[in-house]
Amino acid sequence: MKKYSPLIIGLLLLVLSGEAYSQVASITKTGTTAASFLKISVGARSIGMGGAFAAEANDISSIYWNPAGLTYLQQNAAAFDHVNWIADIQYDVASAAVIIPDLGTLAASFATLTIGEMEVTTTNYPEGTGEKFTAGATMLNLSYARALTDQFSIGFNVKYIREFIWNEVAQGFALDIGTLYIAPVLNGLRIGASMSNFGAKMRMEGRDALLLVKTGAGGMNIVNAQYELDSYELPLIFRVGLATDLLKEENNRFTLSVDAVHPNDNTEYINSGIEYSWANIVSLRAGWKSAFERGGEQGLTAGIGLQYTLANPIDFVVDYAYQDFGRLKEVHYVSFGLRF
Repeated sequence: MKKYSPLIIGLLLLVLSGEAYSQVASITKTGTTAASFLKISVGARSIGMGGAFAAEANDISSIYWNPAGLTYLQQNAAAFDHVNWIADIQYDVASAAVIIPDLGTLAASFATLTIGEMEVTTTNYPEGTGEKFTAGATMLNLSYARALTDQFSIGFNVKYIREFIWNEVAQGFALDIGTLYIAPVLNGLRIGASMSNFGAKMRMEGRDALLLVKTGAGGMNIVNAQYELDSYELPLIFRVGLATDLLKEENNRFTLSVDAVHPNDNTEYINSGIEYSWANIVSLRAGWKSAFERGGEQGLTAGIGLQYTLANPIDFVVDYAYQDFGRLKEVHYVSFGLRF
């Protein structure tokens, strides 16, 4: 029992925290969190598997899904992810991870969300004032993961988050924590759990919230004032997942993965996915994302991956994933990576 106590403690903390949040009113609270870009999935491989990656996390995209998975990297790695998001929004993430013997795995990632320029409109000038504005977000993340035993690992992320629109800016910090346990049954049954985006509320601030107010008799006095803007919580997400290899041979592997997800701004849902890999060269994937989510538009996912050895031990990896978004059409993900 003592050998597995870190697993028990980690899972209990995550489950109890999720249970506390489940006591909140049954409304979905959709659109009530700041920095919603943090919910955009990272990694074409994981998306191809329906986002069921809390337990399967074993590549550099583990930074997003479960940082404990970084301990199972076999080589140093770097990756670039591009997402053609909804409404012509572009989301890009650059990541790198380094294995340090006897210390653990260190990683860093930088994400940026960009939106094209738009016309500034007011009630007096509904057709535009002639000015332009833009909006976007950035995130800088530092990760650390370490194996506590041969079968149990833990990982952490520390994030700096910044959102902006015209002259308004909101910024803050957040923490992720994840655990991963590999059981000596069913070809190494994996049990993963993670909590993402735990941090203080964020609020927009800047000169766009300033205004001049006329006071006194006849409005002769003019004083400076400011709109009082609300603060919003970050999109806190709890994940618990299982993954196992139904087939595991020298040149053939077939993996099944399932995640249960509890967000603080929507109903609970299930992600599930499969992956078939031949000789660690070609991988085919399929899944279903956000099953049972109330009012959700996400659904079928599919993907393919190719790995090519440039020069031993340098491998080049490219992954593509398609995700059905219902009435919002589809989203395409592309990932390029190096392992060295």
